[in-house]
Amino acid sequence: MARLPDDYLRRLQDSADIVDLFSAYTEVKKRGRTYVCRCPFHSEKTPSCTIYPDSQSFYCFGCGAGGSVFTFIQKTENVGFMDAVQILAQRSGIPMPQQDPEEQRSSALRRRCLEINREAANLYYLNLIKGPDRAGLQYFAGRKLRPETIKQYGLGFAPDDWHFLRDQLRAKGYTEDEMVAAGVCRRSEKGGVYDYFRNRVMFPIIDLRGSVIAFGGRVLDDSKPKYLNTNDTPVFQKGSNLFSLNFAKNAASKKFLLAEGYMDVIALNQAGFPNAVATLGTAITEEQARIISHYADEVIISYDSDAAGQTATQRAMQHFSAVGLPVRILHMEGAKDPDEYIKKYGADQFRLLIDSAGDAVNFRLDRCKEGLDLSTEIGKNELLRRSVRVLAELTNPLEREVYIKRTAQALDIRVEVLQAQVDKAVESGKRFAKKAKFRAIEAQSLQRDELNPDAQQFPKESKAERQILAYLLRYPEEYEMLWAAVRPEDFATDLHRRVYEAICELLPEHPQFSLTMLEDQFTVKEMGYIYGIEAKYKEVDLPRDTLEECIAVLKNRQSSAVGDITEDELLRAIENRRNNG
Repeated sequence: MARLPDDYLRRLQDSADIVDLFSAYTEVKKRGRTYVCRCPFHSEKTPSCTIYPDSQSFYCFGCGAGGSVFTFIQKTENVGFMDAVQILAQRSGIPMPQQDPEEQRSSALRRRCLEINREAANLYYLNLIKGPDRAGLQYFAGRKLRPETIKQYGLGFAPDDWHFLRDQLRAKGYTEDEMVAAGVCRRSEKGGVYDYFRNRVMFPIIDLRGSVIAFGGRVLDDSKPKYLNTNDTPVFQKGSNLFSLNFAKNAASKKFLLAEGYMDVIALNQAGFPNAVATLGTAITEEQARIISHYADEVIISYDSDAAGQTATQRAMQHFSAVGLPVRILHMEGAKDPDEYIKKYGADQFRLLIDSAGDAVNFRLDRCKEGLDLSTEIGKNELLRRSVRVLAELTNPLEREVYIKRTAQALDIRVEVLQAQVDKAVESGKRFAKKAKFRAIEAQSLQRDELNPDAQQFPKESKAERQILAYLLRYPEEYEMLWAAVRPEDFATDLHRRVYEAICELLPEHPQFSLTMLEDQFTVKEMGYIYGIEAKYKEVDLPRDTLEECIAVLKNRQSSAVGDITEDELLRAIENRRNNG
């Protein structure tokens, strides 16, 4: 693949501020010459991600994610490297140079998918408003949607026709392959192409940039499946988007309402609650919880009151707890969902319901009673055990004390007794967390091995190679000395060999070398690994005699062990430094 000019990438990278980029997603705190934050790419309660403004890079010591401003855009926007470059180019107003033909084709397909989605949304909307079949319009009228709401969301109707959309898109110059790639059409076993959505009211899914990226379609009767959603496409990933987030992110209230379905969200918006969102036909994911945490200060879960809704509520609470977002639970009586409640009691009553929504702790404590016969000693003891588990998970001591007193009163036992049981569970939890942390370090080590599997066969050589690469990244001016002493074929592991060779090829012509120059040659995960080598050795001495020992190991694979610190010891040392500093 043809490279973009390095001076262009450097100029584009310098136009962005990586600290500002992170600040839009998570709270950033200055620590010396660097910044630290909770990683936006995995769930954590204490900061493990470090941002390096001097190199416009970052590295998470928790999950191993790392990279530059381009990597950050790739991961947050779910796009490839060239698309990340395009996004930054558009934001900065710096025009893109000519692209590689393969990348041009890939970008062109994504662009065509977005065009097809826009055309499809328009055709569905016009068919709803002006088409001969009024069933879709009657359905929305029956759900009490106003014309302006239908227009705001771009709602539509797919007729009961196998080729309605296909034929109109074909007339506009789109190929069948492009329609299938966009997810609006399917290809049969015989090779024919037909409309994916038929005889359904249509809900366009719109991203934060205002592009139609997918659709949800609902049947007008009781046939199955009730909802049909676009599968993953070049422009859409189901678990990484949320319905109506494009409206909710601009709402005055930063207390988001999480509803179960499209109609709930639309009804809430129409009633004056634009801060409502929903998942896209699946249970909420960790990534969706993290996305919501970027825009909301609190989440009020307003799922259906049936058993499935309560189970989904419990799962959602866990995801929001993992990203540190406060949760309250909406308790509705006399209606199964927000849409029905608002129709029966009105928006003002629903607003009062929001104000009185209970917190997640009380919800969990109430759930502890389910399935128990509290008239028996066995039932009471089981309730106590369940309640202790919930109370022990509260990290704030003052909050824990309040709920312990309240629960002791409800269970009719002495506060001291319950306090002792909770304290015991907390200590047990700390031991478990310590073991989990150790397992996480081991898991990270396994992840490293997945990226560089040869390291399992050559652990000593792999360690030596990492230190050689760290030395080269710290002292790029000494690459001629290194190249004379060790060649790529001396490396035992494939990933390290490729990194070493790529850097040494670039250095002669690029004295201002940066890791950004590698981003079009390595995957996002591989770049995270490479940035991790640089980050982990930033504060570790790399004297020349250590380098010579490393080179000797590669020249003679029977040599003695290298250095005085292993990769996992290095991770632990960094973690200890963080905890103590």
